[in-house]
Amino acid sequence: MEDLIEQGFAYWPTVLNGLKALAVLIIGWIAAGMVSGAIRARINATPGLDATLGNFVASMVRWVLIAVVLIAVLGIFGIEATSLVAMMGAATLAIGLALQGTLSDLAAGFMLVLFRPYKLGQYVDIGGPAGTVKDLNLFVTELATPDNVQIIIPNGQAWGSIITNYSHHDTRRVDLVFGIDYGDSADAAKEVILALAAADSRIKQDPEPWVRVTNLGDSSVDLTTRIWCDAADYWEVKFAMTQAVKEAFDAKGISIPYPHTVEIQREA
Repeated sequence: MEDLIEQGFAYWPTVLNGLKALAVLIIGWIAAGMVSGAIRARINATPGLDATLGNFVASMVRWVLIAVVLIAVLGIFGIEATSLVAMMGAATLAIGLALQGTLSDLAAGFMLVLFRPYKLGQYVDIGGPAGTVKDLNLFVTELATPDNVQIIIPNGQAWGSIITNYSHHDTRRVDLVFGIDYGDSADAAKEVILALAAADSRIKQDPEPWVRVTNLGDSSVDLTTRIWCDAADYWEVKFAMTQAVKEAFDAKGISIPYPHTVEIQREA
């Protein structure tokens, strides 16, 4: 019995150190989240700084604090910081080879924040996947598609891809093509389209709306329309003009022909 008590007392320092380490780990993890959240809020509230920078810096601070907490936890078990640095130095090559993709993502994250090809809230296409930027942190970029599907892209892949930013400029050009019958007047159709463009307050008059006959197709004369609007109004303007032109053509007796073939027979 006395032996068991002595053994219990012998293990007590280890148990105590384990409890201390667990407490430090939990408190440090919570504190890292709180500090990073406060930094994010502070940067986002500062005029002239966008939310992309706030998210990135907050993510970086959080991981640095977690690393400090882990070093403190190891110190509780008697592993000194100098010994830890020596161990990390010896393992650097192996870690670098094993995590070369992760380190590439980290470096790419810094490049993305430095050059800002996209920001939070912008709609982008990153090498195929497209959506609204929801987060940019040390390692990944998070997108949300129009139907609210989450897409996670490693920063290394994002930086190495062609990035199409649909929200970078304040205005966008809407391109539409309307086909009319060969028996209808192209000038009358152009007047209808221009009148509709002038009546919609969302469509800019500078640059002025542009309508031209651009193709003589198999079944129709094609009129290409180019109008400018705010980037936020792009889709609504596109849909509204398509419907308005259809209804106006119907009212004016201008036909939008179905694909058809005209057969001409010649008598011998």
